[in-house]
Parts: sequence; C-alpha cells; structure tokens
Amino acid sequence: MTAHATDYTWFEDRYPDLGEAYCLTQVQGLAADELLRRFDALPASDAVGLTAVMARWDAYQDGADEDDDEDEEYEEYEEGAGGDEGDGALFDPAEDRLLVAVTELDGWALAIEPNGYLGALDTVIPRLGEGTRLVSHFRNVNAVDHFHWWEHGVRRLHFEPLFPGQRDGSDAEARGIPELLTACGFDLETEEYAQHTEAAFALAERLTDVRITPERLEAATFRIGYAPRP
Repeated sequence: MTAHATDYTWFEDRYPDLGEAYCLTQVQGLAADELLRRFDALPASDAVGLTAVMARWDAYQDGADEDDDEDEEYEEYEEGAGGDEGDGALFDPAEDRLLVAVTELDGWALAIEPNGYLGALDTVIPRLGEGTRLVSHFRNVNAVDHFHWWEHGVRRLHFEPLFPGQRDGSDAEARGIPELLTACGFDLETEEYAQHTEAAFALAERLTDVRITPERLEAATFRIGYAPRP
C-alpha cells in the first residue's frame, strides 16, 4: 500500500462531525458481532451506510432513536440473556453508553465511534485486540489525538498524530518507522499540523492493507451497539 494523507482529504469534507471527533478501530480476523461483544455493547439493528450511522448517533444524542425495531430487538436480547420481557427500551436511559458501529472489510472488523474514544484506551485495547492485530486512531473536538498499533497484547507503536516525533511502543524507534510516517504525510521535522488526521488514516491503511473510501463506507452494513462508558 502507498497510501498518503492526500488520499483521505474526503473524510472531513464528507463527514464533518466525524472529522471533529471520532475513533476508528480495526481488528484483524474478527466478525463484526465478535468485536461488538468485546466492546460489551448491547446489540441494536443494522444501519446501511455511514450516513445512516450518523443519523442514528444524532437521534441517540437527542434522546430518541429513529429505529422502530429497537424495542423488539431489546426484548429478543433480554430473552436470550434471561431478563424480563417488555422493558420497552434498548437499555435504561440513565446508563451512560456510546454508540459503536461495526462492519467487516477485507478480513478486518472496522468499528467507528462517533464522538467516541473506547478503541483508543489502553484499558480497553487489550480486550478488543486479544490474540490478533489492532490498529486504531482517534481525535476529539479539542484536537487531542492518538494512534495505536498493537499485536497480541503488545503495543508496537503509539503516538499523537499532532506530534509524530514523540512515540512509544516496542517498534517506536524501529528501522523504517520514521520513513513510514513520512511517507504517509507526517512531518517529523517541523511537526506542522496540516493533514495529521488524514495521515493517520493513511498509516492505518498501510498497516492493515484495508483502503477505506466513502463508497465502501456507504455500501457497508454496520452492526450497531451501545457500549458502556468506562
């Protein structure tokens, strides 16, 4: 893969809310349902396309859910879990949960969290990526950002895309890493901030061999879940 930051300039233009605050996690070899389980997420009905996922997030933020099948799904979930039927909601509104949308691309489970961060937490990553490879990147509205590459419980590379010269992990200073980051569009000399989010997407593509495009995101079927906030 020869991905570069310029290949991902569409992300913030196409999905401006996500461009401000998102977490994207890729885990190799997992099915979408398994990754949702690792998030401890309560399952909901599917959404086709990332635009539909964002509509679900907006509805959830507004205290509503535009999916009419949610009540039925909750009853089915409760029956399987041994709970009471007919509670009339996916979960207690007092619970603090984050929406997680998961699909599968090229042998990887891809989780997108609008305004989320679970896939960037050191306390959560080992569970999500247990026994396999995980790549995640995150940013919030304050431009705080993180990039993670883990394999089999070992943190191979972690850094803030805003400050790519400051890295940690077993491969942080390995031969070829500075060249890889530079090839993705990171500026290791001046650490100028232009396209650092886009460069994180490019680095994720080089590490996973999964190219993410708006066409693929809009054609994908996402499994929706609601994961507890730590």
